[in-house]
Amino acid sequence: MTVLEDRIETAESGDELTLDTMFEWLEKMPVPEGYRTEIVGGHIFMTPQQDTHWEIIANLYDQLRTTYPRRRVKSDVRIDHPGHLNGFAPDVTLLADGAVRDGRGLWRCEDAEFVAEVISRRTAGNDYGPKKDTYAAAGVPVHLIVDPYTAEWHLHSVPEDGKYHVEVGFGADVDLTGTAVGLVLGTGGFPRD
Repeated sequence: MTVLEDRIETAESGDELTLDTMFEWLEKMPVPEGYRTEIVGGHIFMTPQQDTHWEIIANLYDQLRTTYPRRRVKSDVRIDHPGHLNGFAPDVTLLADGAVRDGRGLWRCEDAEFVAEVISRRTAGNDYGPKKDTYAAAGVPVHLIVDPYTAEWHLHSVPEDGKYHVEVGFGADVDLTGTAVGLVLGTGGFPRD
């Protein structure tokens, strides 16, 4: 069965479109190697992994691993979030100690203590807009956006009236000692595009 046949079958059955159905379609599609896919508000986005992007992800992962075990630090793993068809694959996620998968084998957004997104040119609007708002709605205590194009990071924590953030240039440390993460992340080694 082709993706188109799957879509027609779903439409004819009158079933509501689900994230699982959309991800099943993606698994059948020839997604090029080196691309990541996620669904934001029911829209599928495929973005190529850039070298600068990967270097920042690896840097964050390495820093988190100095304090947290590998089983708690994830990258590009599907986590469904509240709202209409939001299946994100955050660049870096720190799960709570004792986090468990749901009945479908997916990590629960309620267990995310920290999420970092590294900006890509084509999907920056998602990271600064609907994804940031969705992370706040999901109750993610700490959300870090790293932008290699502006050489700034934006820290979001403890949402207040739906708004929160601090913008600081690369080189300044991200002090997360007062949050669930409990450590300081260095940004001096992040490359800039």
